[in-house]
Amino acid sequence: MAEKMRWGVLATGGMAAAFTADLVDLPDAEVVAVASRTAEPAKAFAERFGIPRAYGSWEELARDEEVDVVYVATPHVAHRAAAGLCLEAGRDVLCEKPFTLNVREAAELVALARERGRFLMEAMWMYCNPLVRRLKGLVDDGAIGEVRTVQADFGLSGPFPPSHRLRDPALGGGALLDLGVYPVSFAHLLLGEPSGVTAHAALSAEGVDLQTGMLLSWESGAQALLHCSIVGGTGVTASVTGSAGRIDVPGGFFSPERFVLHRDGREPQEYALDPADGPHGTFRHEAAEVMRCLRAGERESPRVPLDGTLAVMRTLDAVRDRVGVRYPGEVRGA
Repeated sequence: MAEKMRWGVLATGGMAAAFTADLVDLPDAEVVAVASRTAEPAKAFAERFGIPRAYGSWEELARDEEVDVVYVATPHVAHRAAAGLCLEAGRDVLCEKPFTLNVREAAELVALARERGRFLMEAMWMYCNPLVRRLKGLVDDGAIGEVRTVQADFGLSGPFPPSHRLRDPALGGGALLDLGVYPVSFAHLLLGEPSGVTAHAALSAEGVDLQTGMLLSWESGAQALLHCSIVGGTGVTASVTGSAGRIDVPGGFFSPERFVLHRDGREPQEYALDPADGPHGTFRHEAAEVMRCLRAGERESPRVPLDGTLAVMRTLDAVRDRVGVRYPGEVRGA
């Protein structure tokens, strides 16, 4: 077995806990440090997962030379600062989605990583999911002909009070960045960056989007109909329709257990998660991809390329421009 990759975890919230729980089960990974803005949450997190070092500041983790790679799991409004701090200190970084608040911040991080020769990847675990990769392979191989339409939705029923982070403009709240990033990324995975973006949203009193509908278009004539919501639970489904068939993904399209291929003149064919790929809903595939890249000396992942992350951020910015959502103190522009 390869020497263990030493991970640091920056933040102690729900995403950090879910990722760490999967990480500690990987035989070639070791979580050696955790950091929060104050010492007590870091100590409690360290005790929970058996992590040897707990830091009460991000800077201490960034300076820890016994950390090979840092997983950034702060709220996305802090991704630019947290990931940038780690890259500046010479750490490789896996940064949660949405990658940053806007494309300007994303471009700054990408430029910094490339300048410093460090690894950087968005934690878009959907792109590393074996079944999603199988779906993309079928589409790329022409199993449903030329792609005509992509449909995807992600909605939570809530209700979320105005005090909740999903309603807080200062934390980059709203449906789009937390949930809409998945349908948008799914469409980008299959069709690339769109040439046209149309969107409409219902906004809260605080000025964040409660639900957003998007129509993306490509010069090929393909379209994507996408939706996200924090005021209504949706099926969280996806469908890809081509000139010779379609693929339907039932609930939880970003981490599916199965999908069904329908081809003209043939019986439907179901594809299911291979038990050898591990349990459903795991983050271990993206962690494994990070470690594979680092051991191979790669500075970005071919499965989650940085240029693709920037393209998704451009689309999210365009959607916010259309619906009129802007966050306090936000500086925009590429």
